[in-house]
Amino acid sequence: MIRRIRLRAKRPRSLRSRLVWGAALLAAVAVLAAQTIGFLVLRSWLLGRVDQQLDDFVLPQQAFARDADPDRVPRPPNPGSVTLPSDFRLTFFDAAGHKRGILGGGKAPGPDLPDSTGRSHPADGRPATVAAVSGDGHWRIRTKTGPDHTRYVVALPLDTFDGVTSKLLFLNAIVLAATLTGLIALSRWVVRIGLLPLTRMERSAQDITVSDLSLRLPNTDPRTETGRLGTVLNTMLDKLEQALRERESSEARLRRFVADAGHELRTPLTSIQGFAELALRHEGRSSAERRESDRMIAQNADRISLLVDDLLLLAKLDKEPDYRRERVDLLSVAADSVSAAAHLSHGHPIRLGALSAGAATDEEELEVVEMTGDPHRLRQVAGNLLSNALTHTPPRTRVDVRVGTGHAGPTTGGTNHPGRISPSPPLPDGAPICVLEVADQGPGLSPEAAERVFERFYRVDPSRSHHRGGSGLGLAIASAIAQGHGGRLELETAEGCGSVFRLVLPEGGTAVPPASLK
Repeated sequence: MIRRIRLRAKRPRSLRSRLVWGAALLAAVAVLAAQTIGFLVLRSWLLGRVDQQLDDFVLPQQAFARDADPDRVPRPPNPGSVTLPSDFRLTFFDAAGHKRGILGGGKAPGPDLPDSTGRSHPADGRPATVAAVSGDGHWRIRTKTGPDHTRYVVALPLDTFDGVTSKLLFLNAIVLAATLTGLIALSRWVVRIGLLPLTRMERSAQDITVSDLSLRLPNTDPRTETGRLGTVLNTMLDKLEQALRERESSEARLRRFVADAGHELRTPLTSIQGFAELALRHEGRSSAERRESDRMIAQNADRISLLVDDLLLLAKLDKEPDYRRERVDLLSVAADSVSAAAHLSHGHPIRLGALSAGAATDEEELEVVEMTGDPHRLRQVAGNLLSNALTHTPPRTRVDVRVGTGHAGPTTGGTNHPGRISPSPPLPDGAPICVLEVADQGPGLSPEAAERVFERFYRVDPSRSHHRGGSGLGLAIASAIAQGHGGRLELETAEGCGSVFRLVLPEGGTAVPPASLK
């Protein structure tokens, strides 16, 4: 129980309570300071008026009577011989400091003065305040000098001064209490109005948490603190929603990848299993049937081996890509790929030319395009692009392979542009680049197919027949290798207008770290 009480005591107050009580405390300090200054000024002024009256009072010398003795010691005036202003009291002392008499009337008790003071008199030289003989009253006194070293004390009662100051203190206390009460009530209303945007943001945040993540906070005025907070929170919600969408998309791609990989592996495995069972059940087959069965088993085994190799290569490129850094001539890479694909052309005319706005011509001069990179991986990219063009276009379709240098832009490539598709981020505009293009004059791709052409296991052929292409990993591997060299792989296509696959690499051939590929 004690621990619970301590935890409750340490619990911080709400922002609204802290603002209200903070404003009340500041107002109380300000009002109290103003009242204190006013009280001190008024008190000083009233006391100064009394002191001025004491200073202005002068008892004439003729008022002092003298005895007939030789010493001629003056005596205090008789009570009826001198007329004093109202409320004044005079107390006379001789030269030895002994009280000789009192002059002045009134019902109030007089000042409490000693009967004998020696040569030191009260309020000697300056005004002073003394208590009354009885009661709670006070007197303001000042000592003045008479004839022959005699002294007399002029006194005025401070009843009016004490009454004014007491009433002023009482009124100040009432005003302070009323001010604090009204200020607390007004502060609660003002703070509630001021915190209304935060309250609305709180309700909107609850709705976002409970119902819909696409909702946004309404108050985003950059001129206010709550508006700037709302802007920051909306930006955070945008990023959170984007991250959730990317996560869902990644999970969907992973599920599709697993399903596609299973489908790709199941087909050759089913063929191998079928031919193996056929061989076991029918031992009396002819030699031609056994050769055909063995050929199909070996063919499907090769297909599985290639698929597994591609999957391992993609996993390696995604996790820890290892690229050699050598001087590579992209023109030689393109020439080797064209030479290797000649026997697979199926009547496709393949032309190797320089990079230009149009197709390659015989008059064009080829230039040596050197850069730093991995020659084996770059040849793999060029071979995949060329094989892709030969496989997915009709026979005798012209294929152009172009190599050259330029600067990243809308015409040469490397940057985002309408109609240009790439899974990799763009290069800086105007950066020097090396380009290898593989362009065909085939049927082209639809916008939907072009958006997914770089996905793993994606094939345009809906039947997913391996006779119309490989496993669907070639372009994904080529894109990963291009990004690993600091560049990217692009596609520009339209239905009926052919396709252009473009390998864009920075002129320096800088390889990016593995973390950026994920």
